[in-house]
Amino acid sequence: MTPEIQARLSDLGLELPAAPAPAANYVSFVQTGDLLHVSGQVAADASGFIIGKLGDSMDVDAGVAAAQRCALSLLAQVNAACDGDLSRLKRVVKLGGFVNCTSDFTDQPKVINGASDFFAAVLGDAAPHARSAVGVSSLPFGVAVEIDGIFQID
Repeated sequence: MTPEIQARLSDLGLELPAAPAPAANYVSFVQTGDLLHVSGQVAADASGFIIGKLGDSMDVDAGVAAAQRCALSLLAQVNAACDGDLSRLKRVVKLGGFVNCTSDFTDQPKVINGASDFFAAVLGDAAPHARSAVGVSSLPFGVAVEIDGIFQID
């Protein structure tokens, strides 16, 4: 990890965790050329999965926090793919955000901003990215948010 990224994480009160292991029959990431495709990372913290449904048992602020945790796991996967050398990370290309929500919930973009804002704070100029924010009726383990990503690396 670079000292700049470490300092920015510390400023946010965060520490880069170990990259989570896959939960089923897939790999955590695949590199093709200079693009790294990272599998969906579900919302989790030190206490375990962040479970909830936006518009029912969870409010937008809690969803934003869950999306930030997904982004932290995405960065951990990129770090693992780069053998601990995050100076190889050139850009966040695209995020795909999935929000476990009620059928009348329409603030999916606000929730996924938790990840976009995290990358802006931690990566600066490498952070602007394309993105989708989609509402779904359920996610694995009942988590509130899942986000996958595409990153450009050296």
